[in-house]
Amino acid sequence: MDTSTVVARLRAAGCVFAEDEADLLIDAAASPAELDALVARRVAGLPLEHLLGWAEFHGLRIAVRPGVFVPRHRTEFLVDVAVSLAPPDPVVLDLCCGSGALGAAFTAARRPRELHAADVEPAAVECARVNLPDARVHLGDLYDALPSSLRGRVDVLLANVPYVPTEAVATMPPEARLHEPRVALDGGADGLDLARRVAAGAPHWLAPSGSVLVETSERQAPAMRGIFTAAGLAARVHHSGELDAIVVSGTAPAS
Repeated sequence: MDTSTVVARLRAAGCVFAEDEADLLIDAAASPAELDALVARRVAGLPLEHLLGWAEFHGLRIAVRPGVFVPRHRTEFLVDVAVSLAPPDPVVLDLCCGSGALGAAFTAARRPRELHAADVEPAAVECARVNLPDARVHLGDLYDALPSSLRGRVDVLLANVPYVPTEAVATMPPEARLHEPRVALDGGADGLDLARRVAAGAPHWLAPSGSVLVETSERQAPAMRGIFTAAGLAARVHHSGELDAIVVSGTAPAS
């Protein structure tokens, strides 16, 4: 199958970046038969990243696999804000880590003294252990997954929590809602259920002047800022026009 045929099949299936995807699938295939199978699965709606086995994020190739949330480019802004707030030699926690993309990107920009990651999904934890070979990766529900020795020592808490309201999940692209875990997409009635839980626990895990950061939507940002403030954290809203991304940070008192 030549490139033009692959592009035509992808374009007919609605792939916006058909040319780019064709090049990636051709490079990934070891034989014409494998290429035909990859294109067929992409046309059927499987995420490109799951077919390739990796996603590009913050200049890195992050290993992903079926059943694991694919990191979004807009979330690179969360990493950028986190790096700007981090003290030297930080202790970092990637909570709701999925593939571990945020922890990996942070580490590439600022080497942490200690890196932990956690997720409730076993497939995500396995994937994160591949992407974060020098981290301690834990399986469990939010803070319940963490060792007690980490309490009060986290300088940077990256929490890419789901923030899509339950009713809106059905409107997401099929490659997300059909092939990524629901727990990584559904944020509850207003999209902020997991964010509230993260905010409530953050003061117990953050070091003095440590920060917790979450991504959210423009509509949800004022409520998220209020949630952090109510938890006793100094809240700020950060905007990126380039990535169309909004991050809310909450910083613990200095002492």
